[in-house]
Amino acid sequence: MTGFREEIRAWLREQLEGEFAHARGLGGPGREHEGHEVRLAWERRLGEAGWTCLGWPRRYGGRDAPLADQVAFHEEYARADAPARVGHIGEGLIGPTIIDFGTEEQKRRFLPPIRRGRELWCQGYSEPEAGSDLAGVRTRARQEGGEWVLTGQKTWTSLAHVADWCFVLARTESGSRRHAGLSYLLVPMDQPGVEVRPIVQLTGTSEFNEVFFDGARTAAGNVLGAPGEGWRVAMATLGYERGASTLGQQIGFQREFDRVVETARRTGAAEDPVLRDRLVRSWLELRIMRLNALRTMTSPSAGTPGPEASIAKLYWSEWHRRLGELAQAVQGRAGLVADGPPYELNDLQRLYLFSRADTIYAGSSEIQRNIIAERTLGLPKG
Repeated sequence: MTGFREEIRAWLREQLEGEFAHARGLGGPGREHEGHEVRLAWERRLGEAGWTCLGWPRRYGGRDAPLADQVAFHEEYARADAPARVGHIGEGLIGPTIIDFGTEEQKRRFLPPIRRGRELWCQGYSEPEAGSDLAGVRTRARQEGGEWVLTGQKTWTSLAHVADWCFVLARTESGSRRHAGLSYLLVPMDQPGVEVRPIVQLTGTSEFNEVFFDGARTAAGNVLGAPGEGWRVAMATLGYERGASTLGQQIGFQREFDRVVETARRTGAAEDPVLRDRLVRSWLELRIMRLNALRTMTSPSAGTPGPEASIAKLYWSEWHRRLGELAQAVQGRAGLVADGPPYELNDLQRLYLFSRADTIYAGSSEIQRNIIAERTLGLPKG
């Protein structure tokens, strides 16, 4: 693996000191508005060089890379401060789902553009009346003239404003309730009947959106899995969401933590025994996060979606939100004032504000606790 790491480091060093030097550090949670075009060009460069979709089977354009190599890539990518990926939803979520549930025709159509960074995806799950209760979706689809026709609304749809396609969980059986009668549809975004409205966040930016379907259409063959089996497919997608990339995410967390410590020393907050205790506790919890991720990835069930994904998501999101609160605390009163008009935030202010969303998106903490209680501990439903 050492040779593989050196290969990654050398390639990233060459690219990020050359044409893409100005792309370092661009993007990420709360900063997805930064440098979209250059990050899209970077995504395509990664694809040309074979650095996307490492874990995919070779027959679908991947490298069949073992887990250790995937972890090495994500860690070195984060250490190099390479730009945040614009294709991560395609590579990490819908790609593996198509590989496991798609027809050969669907694989030929959708996997190559994802791997090459030529088509971007978004996720059509959450709805205004359902929230994290995914089984409560009301978006409907009916078959008409060899197509699915969609009507409904999705919300908190990350990157819908730049996506080419959306995977949509919709109710396709009249009179069905809860988990039954749902289908997993692949829907083109650039068409009449699809409207995207940005949602302005606490950070003043808009990476989340509302998406309205009013007669939007997709081919009858663009259903993943059998019609009515959407719940099973959707649950698999959620399991893929927390893979090897989490270790790269944790290097980003370490960078944020180091910035908090540096600020605490500069402002004198590190001399406060209460804040010092919180800093130490945060450092320890970050180490635990890494060890738990390594344990999960090396378990016999690694790669199979399960409750471990909920445990990891609950842990990191709650930790990150506490880090955001700590970031504000070490700044003191200065943390309450924006740097300049109209609303210029420093990195720690942005961390505090955006991390409020961590315990909501990708499954709220309350839902994750229910999954852990029912599926792991065997507790009765409340």
